[in-house]
Amino acid sequence: MQVILRQLGDCSIRRAEPSDLIPVMEVNLKTLPEHYSDYFYESLLAEIPEAFIVAEVGNKIAGYIMCKTEYGFSNFKKLGFVKKGHVVSVAVLDEYRRKGIGKALVEESVNGIRIRKCDEFYLEVRCSNNDAVRLYEKLGFVIRQQLHSYYRDGEDAYLMAIEIDHT
Repeated sequence: MQVILRQLGDCSIRRAEPSDLIPVMEVNLKTLPEHYSDYFYESLLAEIPEAFIVAEVGNKIAGYIMCKTEYGFSNFKKLGFVKKGHVVSVAVLDEYRRKGIGKALVEESVNGIRIRKCDEFYLEVRCSNNDAVRLYEKLGFVIRQQLHSYYRDGEDAYLMAIEIDHT
């Protein structure tokens, strides 16, 4: 059963289903240099379906965000060990960008992470991806550190994080 979370004009933002995984992989291949195995997509959908979200226009997947949960040192507290949500990958096809889809995907994944009682949510983003950095900042994420040579091509990444409010 499809769980539609929000409507943006003709675009439905909804939880992903197993039948969405091949189209999600196609979006990934068209938009990002980082690719994953079929099993990886399946495992993330099984682990945290609340934060594996797709954007669908007509019957076409236009974008997605997939996340996982983990435990680790806080990005905010000096000695804190916390449950964190981690954005593994987010992408929107070129022809659907600048329509609010990326923003909606991130916002709905924050809601999914909140359901899973995570204290923080973080992601890595290419330092050169100014549009994405600005979007994440508008959504409350802050740059916590620069990760040198994070990507395979040697580019640095910003680690950006947000604390999750449970009130």
